[in-house]
Amino acid sequence: MIEITRDDFQIDKVVAATRKPSMGCLVIFLGTVRDMTDGKIVRELKFEADTPEAVTQLSQIREEVIEKFGVTDVSIVHRVGTLSVGENIVVIAVGAGHRPQAFEGCRYAIERLKEFVHIWKKEITEVDEYWVGEK
Repeated sequence: MIEITRDDFQIDKVVAATRKPSMGCLVIFLGTVRDMTDGKIVRELKFEADTPEAVTQLSQIREEVIEKFGVTDVSIVHRVGTLSVGENIVVIAVGAGHRPQAFEGCRYAIERLKEFVHIWKKEITEVDEYWVGEK
C-alpha cells in the first residue's frame, strides 16, 4: 500500500494491507505533528506534494527496502494538507520473517522518504512560517 492522502489513515488498515502469514513481525513507524521545533511553538504544519511523482518515489523506496533488507512487504501512507499538533503525518509498516530486517527496513524507509520524496513541509509557528528544506 502506497498512498498520498488528505484524510487521516487507519493504522489497522495499513497493518492489514501489509501483513502476510510468513511474517514473524511487523514494525510500524508513525510520524506525528509535534508541538515545538527549534524552541518555537508549532501551530500547524502544511504538507504539499507532487502526488504522482511522490507515489512513484514511495514505490521506489518500497522496492529498495524489500530488495536491500529481504523484508516481505512495505506500506507507506503520507498525508498532505494542513495538520494540527498531535495529528498523524506518515505511517510506514514493514513486515519480515525476523525483527532485525523489519526494524532496519523501516528506518531506511523513513530516512529515504525525507531524503528525496517530493513532499514539502511548511512549519507555522507562533512567530513565523517557513518551508523546511528545499521546495
